[in-house]
Amino acid sequence: MSATESASSGPTPAKQSKMDPPIAAEPPVSSAGDNNESNSAAAAVKPNPGLFTDLDDNPETQITLEDIDSCQNEIDALNEQASEEILKVEQKFNKLRKPHFDRRNALIQKIPNFWVCTFINHPQMSARLSEEDEECLHYCKRIEVEEFEDIKSGYRIKFVFNENPFFGNDIIYKEFHLSTTGEPASQSTPIKWKPNMDLTTKNKGMVKGRKRTFDGESFFSWFADHTDPANDEIAEVIKDDMWPNPLQYYLVPENGVKLDSDEDLDDEDDYDDEEDDDENVVVLDEDGEEDEDDEEEGDDDDDELGDDAVLEEEEEEDLEGEEGDEDLEEGDEAEEGEDDDSKASAP
Repeated sequence: MSATESASSGPTPAKQSKMDPPIAAEPPVSSAGDNNESNSAAAAVKPNPGLFTDLDDNPETQITLEDIDSCQNEIDALNEQASEEILKVEQKFNKLRKPHFDRRNALIQKIPNFWVCTFINHPQMSARLSEEDEECLHYCKRIEVEEFEDIKSGYRIKFVFNENPFFGNDIIYKEFHLSTTGEPASQSTPIKWKPNMDLTTKNKGMVKGRKRTFDGESFFSWFADHTDPANDEIAEVIKDDMWPNPLQYYLVPENGVKLDSDEDLDDEDDYDDEEDDDENVVVLDEDGEEDEDDEEEGDDDDDELGDDAVLEEEEEEDLEGEEGDEDLEEGDEAEEGEDDDSKASAP
């Protein structure tokens, strides 16, 4: 018996299988007061199966769909197994990465204001910082993200501070884990604010040095916010973006905050560009012609070239004159010799 037949055989319809097509609604039963035309019109209407067909009428299709469902179950089982294996690999490499993270943290502590610069330069985190938040983060000397032994159970974000005028804690953390019901949950360290220094009660204001307002809530309000642990945007940014490679945000400013070395380099480049521009400047008069000084310089150069050519010609003429004088002297000597020979041969 098909699903459609069982639905029409009794007052309680049979439970529909996920493999069966939707059950078509039956036409309403005509009342005794209906006329014959209505009954004949209803009898002439045939149900339109649309895109669905009765699977019982095609056993081959039913078998094929069952095979697909069985294949999908096998794929889901492999996906679940892959997830378990991925977690094991991630746990292994978390242990291998830890000594490198520890060494990196030790090196970062040698750089003043490393973490506050990283927060300011991050495009998402900077929007959460007020002027007072930035001042407080100057005392942050270390940030750590600690994965739990069982990665699925959660992680902890820890901030380590030097002594500061804002609160008495040296460590503030926020932890994300699974509750006893299996739902995501979070907890954090209560911040021990000093008198009149609670930044979470400050009013909305301008961020120092930048022409924009932050979102009106102090960054430190995040520690006490446990409304939606499964979608904690700040936690995700710190854990998945900043913590793996904070150096990229410290070295590459995103919001106009620049290091002193970068400013010096920019000043040098600007100075070099100005010098190049000065060398390439051509002064034009009102008619669009070049300055007369340039023309005079060109005339002077032509005069110098002309003087050199005249000197060369005069030197050549002097040399030719000297050669002509030598030839005349040789001719005179030859004539004198001939006169002496003629005198000697006379009787």
